[in-house]
Amino acid sequence: MVYSFKVSLTGIKGFYRIYHLSADNTLYTFHKQMRADMEFPQDQLILFKAFDASGAVVARYGLFDLGHGAVDDVTVADIVKKGIKSFVYFYDVTNKKSVNITLEGPVPGASEKSCPVLADSKGPNPIEFENGYVAFEDLPDDQRHLPSESDKNRKKSLDALLSALRDEDDGDDDASAVDEDADEDDDDEEVSFRDDEDGMEIFDGSEDLTL
Repeated sequence: MVYSFKVSLTGIKGFYRIYHLSADNTLYTFHKQMRADMEFPQDQLILFKAFDASGAVVARYGLFDLGHGAVDDVTVADIVKKGIKSFVYFYDVTNKKSVNITLEGPVPGASEKSCPVLADSKGPNPIEFENGYVAFEDLPDDQRHLPSESDKNRKKSLDALLSALRDEDDGDDDASAVDEDADEDDDDEEVSFRDDEDGMEIFDGSEDLTL
């Protein structure tokens, strides 16, 4: 018989791992598979804290016998028989780092020869969440934006910026045109005082020449 176990993190929707284990796989085998897949430290004490359907603690399994057997002696069949429904698996007891494990039930038609096997996964390894990674599913509603929506927003911002730059350029052109008109008027005014070919001013006798 093959059983499915789901590994999750408390309060985080963007992470899970689904494992298939055969009835004769031990907790130690499960531990080694998770450690390899999720890159848990290899030099730390581990602990499986077992709960029944009501949420009561019914056993603790470690590398050494803590009263209910060591992890290399306890099989999945033993877990099912004892009525264990979930675990808190401490992959680093000293620093109290853990994941949740839930027994989801048997997997009809699955081959025991391939077990244990990682059947499905979502999200990065737990250490990434420790370092501040936030999955899309765990973002507040007002911060959830699909990549396509972000691209559209960026395009709108770019279009607005280009439009503003074009308007600014048009304004500069208008100002230049006004300046050119003013220069032409000045030139005309200067030319009006030079009517002869020699560039000398012509007087008609009515001007006051005493100054």
